[in-house]
Amino acid sequence: MDPRLIDACGDRPGWACERIWDATHNQTLAKLADFVVHTPLKILLIVIGAVIVNRFAQRFIRRFVNTLAGRATSGLLSGVPVNPRAAARTQTIGIVLRSLATATISTFTGMLILGEVGINLGPLIAGAGIAGVALGFGAQSLVKDFLSGIFMLIEDQYGVGDVVDLGLATGTVEAVNLRSTRLRSADGTVWHVPNGGIVRVGNKSQDWSRALIDVTVSYDADIRRASEVIKQVADEMAKDDEWKHDILEPPDVWGVEHVRDGAVVIRLVLKMRPGAQFKLMRELRLRIKEALEQNGIAVPVPPITPTA
Repeated sequence: MDPRLIDACGDRPGWACERIWDATHNQTLAKLADFVVHTPLKILLIVIGAVIVNRFAQRFIRRFVNTLAGRATSGLLSGVPVNPRAAARTQTIGIVLRSLATATISTFTGMLILGEVGINLGPLIAGAGIAGVALGFGAQSLVKDFLSGIFMLIEDQYGVGDVVDLGLATGTVEAVNLRSTRLRSADGTVWHVPNGGIVRVGNKSQDWSRALIDVTVSYDADIRRASEVIKQVADEMAKDDEWKHDILEPPDVWGVEHVRDGAVVIRLVLKMRPGAQFKLMRELRLRIKEALEQNGIAVPVPPITPTA
């Protein structure tokens, strides 16, 4: 092979480069022809290959996520009752996985294209590595937020509508994303809590909740009679058309919880539909107070401290 052809077109000359060389014996024109015809064709093939790989990856992830969603909604993943948020949570994880797959494939495709246009990738990769390390040190909290958000979604620690205690704030969850969680407290304050800063999660409305009411009666009161009255009021409320769908199990009086300061505390518990316990507890306290008064059971009155 002519050494000048090798200089112009390389060890494996393309069809266009070789034809132009044979016609003109001009290295510049031969290289230009190879760049204009051969390089775009290779870039096009790389792009087509990337699109095909990405499509297969998206399809595989979609099928995998749909399988998980189907198992979750049928309660087969953990053997527990169906979680109404399971399918939505699984689909959110699928969106994240598909985005990561697309980003990874696009990055490799871009590197291959840069290599085809003659850019030396060695210094570029080295520079990107240094920049990545610097960015990693500067964005540690952001990376931590994203990783924590992914695990929160996978583990279903809480979802929109749940009443949670995140340590940093307490309230109703309004939005959950990979970086932060938005809560609205009882006084209307909106809290934006970074996921990476959440050390513990107390979910007050996941799967089921419990209404816990401590009823204080006088130390001299008939405790057994007071317990009967409390149980009767709770049972009547469990049969009430307005409340019976929120109460999952018959009310249970656990008995005397505390004896202190000249009073006795009797504990009542009800297993509830998530989020319904707060309104029910207010109504139940009112009914118990009225029933205790009707049955002559004294409720201790806190002493009033006179002001100067």
